[in-house]
Amino acid sequence: MGSGSAEGRSGAAVMTSAMLKALANPLRRRIINELVRREYARAADLSAALEVPANSLSFHLRVLAEAGLVEEDPDRARDRRDRVWKPVELHALELGTPEQPVADAAAAAAFVALIADEHHELVRRVVTWAPEYTQGRDPVIRGTFVQRSARLTRVELVNALEKIEQVFREAEQAHDRDDPDSLFWNIDIVAADETI
Repeated sequence: MGSGSAEGRSGAAVMTSAMLKALANPLRRRIINELVRREYARAADLSAALEVPANSLSFHLRVLAEAGLVEEDPDRARDRRDRVWKPVELHALELGTPEQPVADAAAAAAFVALIADEHHELVRRVVTWAPEYTQGRDPVIRGTFVQRSARLTRVELVNALEKIEQVFREAEQAHDRDDPDSLFWNIDIVAADETI
């Protein structure tokens, strides 16, 4: 777990103020997403991929490292001066809970707004591509949108989400990373009860 993160419901790490402040920055979200996609990278590789000056990228990597979200991967370094970065393995992050309320409301609001923007962009990409698939111009599934309603208690919903998380964890552990058909998938799961 990241430095200072606390355990939330279902084993998720409750985000610290440092995590929220780090992830509320759009560039740092892009860095994290690129590192998760690649699994590890050097600052120069990230700088080129994200088209960001190397000195700026290094600063943001340090902020992410101080927040406990990325760490160096010395096993992949070519020598002692080579710095390779990887995301810290946090399978799930929770914004806060009633037992552990969010400590920095402004950073939390900025982070949630950024996540909402990313979600809207993901839905836009799927909706833009969907006619290509449904009208037979693209025979390869590149995205999906599933909408489902269910009558469950709050406990049953949490249990169902835990099972979904476990399925993804098991699939990732069994995945052959050298498979040429391997792709990085963005998956958003959103649930809301009828009262909000």
